[in-house]
Amino acid sequence: MKKPTSKIRQEIARLQEQLKLAETRDAERIGRVALRAGLGEIDVEEAELLAAFEDVASRFRRGDKTSAGRTATKTPAHAAGQIEGQTADG
Repeated sequence: MKKPTSKIRQEIARLQEQLKLAETRDAERIGRVALRAGLGEIDVEEAELLAAFEDVASRFRRGDKTSAGRTATKTPAHAAGQIEGQTADG
């Protein structure tokens, strides 16, 4: 049985909303990582930054997940809920 066009339009609208939410989650995740890496403090043209992100994406697609033996770093103490300059014991 064929679906009426109104149902198809409703499905499309629902899927577009799901896509928008998924893209927002992805953008927020990538943005947080970029900020942790210090990219928020660098004055760089958007085209240059896009090219660098494309290079990174290409590397990950090939399966080359680390560069020159570098591994992911742990979250800095101040990003893990501690205030800079304070120690765990007070």
